[in-house]
Amino acid sequence: MPDPRAVAVAAAAGALRQRAGAAPEVAIVLGSGFGGLVAELADPIVIEYAGIPGFPATTVAGHRGALQVGELAGRRCALFAGRFHLYEGHDAATVALPVRAAIRWGARRLFVTNAAGGINRLLGAGDLMLIDDHINLMWDNPLVGPVLEGEARFPDMSAPYDRDLMALAERVALAERIRLLRGVYCALAGPSYETPAEIRMLARLGADAVGMSTVPEVLVARAAGVPVLGLSLITNPAAGLAAGPLSHDEVMAAGERAREASARLLRGIIAGSDPA
Repeated sequence: MPDPRAVAVAAAAGALRQRAGAAPEVAIVLGSGFGGLVAELADPIVIEYAGIPGFPATTVAGHRGALQVGELAGRRCALFAGRFHLYEGHDAATVALPVRAAIRWGARRLFVTNAAGGINRLLGAGDLMLIDDHINLMWDNPLVGPVLEGEARFPDMSAPYDRDLMALAERVALAERIRLLRGVYCALAGPSYETPAEIRMLARLGADAVGMSTVPEVLVARAAGVPVLGLSLITNPAAGLAAGPLSHDEVMAAGERAREASARLLRGIIAGSDPA
């Protein structure tokens, strides 16, 4: 009996190829605060998630639920405006389906973005963090099960985020005068925010920022041998480090403030990256 994950990937990739044509050089997952990048696309092809087999509806504010494909900074890019999360009730395979479909379609690089709470006190609201490494505390992994075509059984995770792309991001940030710090991203399942005690634990584990996404997509990309760049928008200090309670409204407001800088940074990275 065919693996339902493989069936879903083939159907979604086929729909993307049919609806959007040539494969993108770069697939970009836009988390909260990074949606401004869609305005940079020239003559985009817009495909609502409802029109892609296997893609559920997005339910989180700030996640539109559409794929937009077009040219950006001289490269053909596919922008996933919105992602799926474990806390919405999806399994890890569903969360990773857009990235698997993009890779099967032919995407050669993956950029993942997210909103995160700052644990490292050097990170303030509105800062951008280059993800240097991650800690997976989601207790789920999209690679569990039979090995899918094109993926490794035991992918090496000693360098999950591509060093050349990271160096390029830092050069662009310096040239554009954008504050960019490196750090470790910790992924939890959510949807509740962490307690102050949990944040103290994560700090001791080496986490600089915490969120509820990204790691499943990175795992499948690395299993397929696709280079990954990761960026976090720090939207607020994590629990116990701020004066008041945390809220998603705060996340959205910080994203709006960083909209221009995040789009400028990503545009520069795309323009400077080597053609795949």
